[in-house]
Amino acid sequence: MAKVYTPAKVWEMDDKNGGEWASINRPNSGARHEQALPVGSHPLQLYSMGTPNGQKVTIMLEELLALGIKEAEYDAYLIRIGDGDQFSSGFVGVNPNSKIPALVDYSGETPVNVFESGAILLYLADKFGHFLPKDLATRTSAMNWLFWLQGSAPYLGGGFGHFYAYAPEKFEYPINRFTMEAKRQLDVLDKQLADNTYLAGDEYSIADIATWPWYGNLVLGKLYDAAEFLDVASYKNVLRWAHLIAEREAVQRGRLVNRSWGEEWEQVPERHSAEDIDKVMAKRN
Repeated sequence: MAKVYTPAKVWEMDDKNGGEWASINRPNSGARHEQALPVGSHPLQLYSMGTPNGQKVTIMLEELLALGIKEAEYDAYLIRIGDGDQFSSGFVGVNPNSKIPALVDYSGETPVNVFESGAILLYLADKFGHFLPKDLATRTSAMNWLFWLQGSAPYLGGGFGHFYAYAPEKFEYPINRFTMEAKRQLDVLDKQLADNTYLAGDEYSIADIATWPWYGNLVLGKLYDAAEFLDVASYKNVLRWAHLIAEREAVQRGRLVNRSWGEEWEQVPERHSAEDIDKVMAKRN
C-alpha cells in the first residue's frame, strides 16, 4: 500500500522535497542578496527571462517597434531565476514579489516600476495607444481575455507543467487533476476562436500577446513536450490561431529575447538594439 501523507499541525519547509526549484523556493519574500540592477541607454528597462511570462512583454515591445514607435526601444537584461537573480535587492526594489518580468520606465520625471506581465502589457498599451481596442465593448472583451489568461495560466504552468514535467516524481492524482483543467482551458479557447480570428474578435490585441506564449507554444509543441499527451491536434481553432500569431515577425523576434537555452539562433540573453536579435536570427539560415 502506498504511503499516506498526513499534514502536520503546523507546516515546516522541507527543501529536500521540492524538485527542480527546491534550491530557490522559500516561504518568505524579500531580498536575499545586495545587487543593483544594470541600466542601459533606453527609457524602458526590462528585467526578465524568456519564459512564457517573459515572452509576453518582449513580444509586445517588438510589436510596438514594428509599428515604428521609436519610444518603445528597450534594454532587456536576463534574470536567471534558477540562480536566484530575482532575489537581488535591485530586483526586489522593482518587484517585491520577485517574479519576472519587471519593467522600469525612465521616460518621465519619476521612474515608474511595473510588475506582473499583464500589468506591463496594459501599461504599454495605454502608454503607446496600440493593441488595446478603443471601442468600449471590444476593449472590455480584450480585457476579459487578458484577465482570463492571468488567472488560468498558473493552472497550466504551476499545476500541469510542474507535475507533468518538473516534479521529482510522477503522481497520478495531480497530473490527472491539472490535465483535466488544461484541456478544459484549451476547450474554452477553442470555442472562442471558432467564431473569432483573435481572442477579442477581428483585432489582434494584448489578450493574444498574453495568451500565445502559454497556449500557443503549448499546442505548437514547444512547452512541456506535452502536445501528444494533451491531444492538442483536436483543438483545431487554437492551432489555427497559434500558427497565425507565430507567423508575425515581432513574435518571432520577441520570443528569443532573454533566452539562454535551445538552438544558437534562438538565444538573445540580452537585448539593447534590434541588431542583437538580427545577428542571432541570421544564424538560422
